[in-house]
Amino acid sequence: MSTTPASLSAALPVIAFIGGGNMASALIGGLIRQGLPASQIEVVEPWADARAALHTLYGLEAQAEAGPALQRAGIVVWAVKPQTFQEAAAQARTWTQDALHLSVAAGIRSDSIAQWLGSERIVRTMPNTPALVGKGISALYARPAVSAAERQSLEAIMAPTGEFLWVDREAQLDAVTALSGSGPAYVFYFLEAMARAGTGMGLSEAQAHQLAVGTFVGAAELARRSTESPAVLRERVTSKGGTTYAALQSMEQAGVGEAFVRAMQAAEQRARELGDEFGK
Repeated sequence: MSTTPASLSAALPVIAFIGGGNMASALIGGLIRQGLPASQIEVVEPWADARAALHTLYGLEAQAEAGPALQRAGIVVWAVKPQTFQEAAAQARTWTQDALHLSVAAGIRSDSIAQWLGSERIVRTMPNTPALVGKGISALYARPAVSAAERQSLEAIMAPTGEFLWVDREAQLDAVTALSGSGPAYVFYFLEAMARAGTGMGLSEAQAHQLAVGTFVGAAELARRSTESPAVLRERVTSKGGTTYAALQSMEQAGVGEAFVRAMQAAEQRARELGDEFGK
């Protein structure tokens, strides 16, 4: 959905956020930068520090608990931890049954959400933390009761955070969680290792950090723009017997690639377990 700052206020209803942490803040910040006035946003956030941060950043007066103000909302964004979703839903359900619901909670399946909220108009999404700087990537799944126009409204909410795509099967969100939802942590893990190696080879911490981060940014942008696969791009910078070849051979011998695949499979399994553990 393409909207200008002037039209976003008219294009979207009042939006309520249940939970005001980092992901909610990323969405709120993106919407306000795109022209949505703070008066069209309601937030329920039990933690005083998070409420204070939202007030400082965006001028929002978040509420400590759900109440009648939620009746204003045409869209409710559930930015809560999986283990607290059911309790939060029980507190807010009285005032939100007529709304369209967007969940960013990992693992909690839409069947559970529908039961807790008494609504079929539910969309699940799995964003990631680069949404905080407008460089996220998200996947969304909509239940059949969600209309095309409602999908477009949610696209307008997600657009300021970065890229997004729709999936046809809800089960695919567990794979999305493992790949892109948890993915930034994998990148940070490799950045830590690269910088640690750099300092061990005589670079300063600042130099090693700048080189490692710059390498990830550049390689990712090259992969984005190229029509060639990552495998081909890797081969183009790997001369047999050269330095890159030595590094990749070392990683292959250590089983890094297979270990990485197993790690992502563990994340996918945990996403399924969250649905079993905290859903119904």
